[in-house]
Amino acid sequence: MTHQNAKLLTTPCIGKCSTTFGDDVCRGCRRFAEEIIQWNLYDQTIKQSIWIRLDRQIDQVLMPLCPNVNIDQLYAFIENKKIGIPHSASKGRCCYAGQSKT
Repeated sequence: MTHQNAKLLTTPCIGKCSTTFGDDVCRGCRRFAEEIIQWNLYDQTIKQSIWIRLDRQIDQVLMPLCPNVNIDQLYAFIENKKIGIPHSASKGRCCYAGQSKT
């Protein structure tokens, strides 16, 4: 999956925002508070670059913890549960999305 022609979701928000409690970085979606505030004003290029950064962070942290993930089963689970993630989502984002909805 590539980030180039991906249809982006409205927001990376997963409904666990901690910026309302004073965090500079949301513990749910990992965006900076300023990015959350400005999200609806950003064009698709800026949004896409944020998605890519977030995916890289998740991959860096989560994938070493899941070395035996079966990506086909993971994608089937996400589709079955109708979990909303970009088509361009990395393996790490898919693992995170699948885990946060169970």
